[in-house]
Formats: sequence, C-alpha cells, structure tokens
Amino acid sequence: MINKLTLLTIGLALSSPLATPQAQAAQKRPNVVLIVADDLGWKDLSVQGSEFYESPNLDRLANSGARFTDGYAACQVCSPSRASLMSGQYPARLGVTDWIGAPEEEEWDRNTRMLPPTYRHELPHERTTIAEALKEAGYATFFAGKWHLGDRETDWPEHHGFDINKGGFDRGGPPGGYFSPYGNPRLEDGPDGEYLPLRLGRETAQFIESNADRPFFATLCFYSVHGPAQTTKELWEKYRQKAAQQPQPAHRMGVEARNPIRIVQDNPIYGGMIEAMDQAVGIVMEALEKNGLAEDTIIVFTSDNGGVASGDHWATSALPLRGGKGYQWEGGIRVPFFVSWPGTIPAGTVSDQPVIGTDVYPTILDLAGLPLRPEEHADGVSLAPALQNKPLPDRALYWHYPHYGNQGGDPVSIIRDGHWKLVLFHETKSIELYHLDQDPGERNNLVAMYPEQSQRLHQKLQNWLSGMDAKMPLPNENFDEKRFAEAQARIPGPYKERQEKAAAQILEEDWSPNPSWWGSQK
Repeated sequence: MINKLTLLTIGLALSSPLATPQAQAAQKRPNVVLIVADDLGWKDLSVQGSEFYESPNLDRLANSGARFTDGYAACQVCSPSRASLMSGQYPARLGVTDWIGAPEEEEWDRNTRMLPPTYRHELPHERTTIAEALKEAGYATFFAGKWHLGDRETDWPEHHGFDINKGGFDRGGPPGGYFSPYGNPRLEDGPDGEYLPLRLGRETAQFIESNADRPFFATLCFYSVHGPAQTTKELWEKYRQKAAQQPQPAHRMGVEARNPIRIVQDNPIYGGMIEAMDQAVGIVMEALEKNGLAEDTIIVFTSDNGGVASGDHWATSALPLRGGKGYQWEGGIRVPFFVSWPGTIPAGTVSDQPVIGTDVYPTILDLAGLPLRPEEHADGVSLAPALQNKPLPDRALYWHYPHYGNQGGDPVSIIRDGHWKLVLFHETKSIELYHLDQDPGERNNLVAMYPEQSQRLHQKLQNWLSGMDAKMPLPNENFDEKRFAEAQARIPGPYKERQEKAAAQILEEDWSPNPSWWGSQK
C-alpha cells in the first residue's frame, strides 16, 4: 500500500485532486466523521486555553492532527452556519441568514430602528450537500443529533443525503431536555434518565461498527452545549467543587453593548455538559480504534457559533475575545476547528491561517480523492495545503447577519482580510476597524487612524454584498426614538444593578443543587 502521507504530498503538488486516479485505486477511500458542537465557544476546551472545563478526548483529537487557531463559523447563530457546513456556501448566498424560527419583518415587535428581512427557512434542496456528494461516491451516510435546517418534515437529514437519521428534525434544542424520554420524533427514547450526548455518541459508534467494511460518512451534530442547562449530578458536583476551589472573582458579569455578559468560566452545569460531550467524542474515537479504522478516518470537529455569554443562562465567557454567540465580534464567530487523519496529517500541527465552515465540504472531497464541486462549495476552499503547513490562497472571509441577535448583536456585515477586520453596522451605517493580530479583543477602533484601509475594506465588503444579492434590513416605521433614548439612558445605571443581580442569581442557580438539571436520572 502506498503511504498516505506520500499520497497527500503528491496530491498537493498536482494541485487537485489530492491523489491521482492510480493512487486512489491503491487504497480504500478514507472514512469521514464530522462532529459539530452547538454553541461551543472558542475557549471552551482545555486545548483551546480553558483552565476550568475539561475535554481530554477533544484535546487528544486536536493534537492528533491540525488545530486552526483562527477557525470561524459562517454565522454568529446556528442555522446559517449549519447550512454552510452542508453546502459550502455563505449564508448570504443561500438566503438562510438567521436561525430558523426567528421572527421576521411581519412578526417583529421590538423597538429597533431596522426590521429584519425575510429569510429562507430550509436548506435549499437544489444544492448538493456534502452528504449527497459522498453518497454518490459510494459512502454510507449517517446523521445524529441537531439538524435545525428546515421546519417541514420534507427538509430533514434523510432528504439531504443521509441514509440514517438519529434525532435530527426542525428543533434547535432537545425538545424534552437532555434526559430520556426525549420527545424527539427522530430518536427513540432510551431508559429513563439516559443522557442525550452519550446516546448520540453510542449511536454513531454503532453505525461505525456496522459499516467498518465500507467507506462511511458519519455526522454527529450534538445538541450540546445549547440550553437547557442540564448535566448529570455527578458532573455538576465535580465542577461545583472545582469552581469553589478557584480564586473567587470580584465580578462574574460585565456589560457588552447593552446586555450583561459573563466574564469568567466557572459555571458547573456548563462544565458538566462539556465533559459529557467530550465523553461522547471518546466513544466515537474508541469505536474507530477498536475496529482498526483510526488511520483510515478523517475527523473534522468544529462549532456552529461562539459560546453563550449573554442571555440563555450566561453559560460561559469568551475572553479574551469580545462578545459571544449572536455578537459580531470574535467571541460570536471564532470557534474550535480541528482536522485529524492519523498517519497522514502531521500530529501537533497548529495553523493561524483563517478558515471557515464553508471550507469543510471541499476539504473532505479533496482528502477523499474525489473531484471538487466548485459550483456547489462556491465559498469554500480545500484546506489540504494548510494541513501540511503550507499557505492557502489569499482571500477575504465574509459574514452577513441582517438581524438582531437574541444575545445583543446587531444587523451587520463583516469582512476579515489578513489581520484586518471591518464591521459595518447597518442600523447606523457606521464602521469599526480592528487589527486582530495586535488587538484580538477588538477594543481599539482604528477607523480614524487608518482611513484608507477602512475605505478599501468597506468597498470590498460592499462589492461582495452586491455579488451575493444579500438581503438587507429595512427601516422600521414604528420605531420610537424617545422610548429608545430612555432605554439607552439607563445604561450603565440600572444595567449595573441588573449585572449584579444576574451574578447573584447565577451563583444561586448554578451552585445550589436542582434536580431539574439531571431530569429523571437515577
């Protein structure tokens, strides 16, 4: 058999496909496992710098291949990012620009200057998904977990190339919570108290074992660590003790824009949720190793957006990055991003090249030795060169979110070009410019200092928006300026009080036993 690293090197030298037809014939096509966490922040794993959460299996996965420090989700909320992972296209091109179920123009009742536009409520059926592309190449395909890419029964994973669907339907969170009975029309209930992430890990492992003799594509999209905040009693007790032993901060909450935001990582419920998800990843990795498939399997791991720092139980903190889920700053869009293929991708590879969820589709095709489909994954590139510490083609990355986020984000469009990042606020037509290498926390707006750079990026972003035919927010004729000004005047006065109250409430809720966290678990 030809050494896989040799094949990878040959493929890169020949540009594309990754391996020649002759080389492809000399080996079985690699299996592919795509693992997507829900609402997992950039710093929510120990390998990413967390000193509170524990993730030994994901750390091992990250260190076994390539870890991208500047990995991005395609949107600051879930459905658009997930659509991009499946299609290789930006949300603006697909028309899926907000989480499916979010209010649109006709339903809007908030006092905001703009109205959010209508958006597409399903992954377009006319697009060939990565699952469909691999199925055409003879792969067995499997989906487990959260889908949230269509509100009709004809829009679920089995209608987009997946042979088996365990738990994917229209909902963004587990309908019955994280403990069986699940109330999920695509997942049979387990024993009372069974914990959902471990169940999904076992379902994925069973699929791997059943298809060990043929190429397979297994997609494990956790509902974790999305709300509701629930973990096992044992894990809660472990992280409650760990939190109590840490130096106690003067404040657990700050204020970002107009909302309270968590500024420390010490949430014991969330810590338990991360460790349980990590255990499920370990179950999948063990199944690959047990069946002798570890060196024949590509694993991609990422998250659909940043961690929840504002609202939704204030689960985590993204610091030193600014913001969190729903926000336009790095905490909302930068996420863990790992690619592993033991024996082929050099272990311990760390790259600071910016990559994004749209790159997953072409990367998988390229590594599998399959023809690229540029008409499909139009907004992604193969990361194969970066997996060998070689540069990717020069390009800018883009985001378009013409909505108001539940957590405090605004209607914005974003461009990242090199180390420069420009944010265009559609409500005020203002822009912010940051140099991420020097200011990863985005605290120093450099628009006035670098007017030519600001103008260049602004124009480049506008050209991209025009090319995407991107939908824009509309003026809100019912906007009440006086009521808005009164609300703004309360910042940071009553907001300071709300911040302190929220911190006290978090302490009381997170650190006092509550059986609702572990459902009917025995």
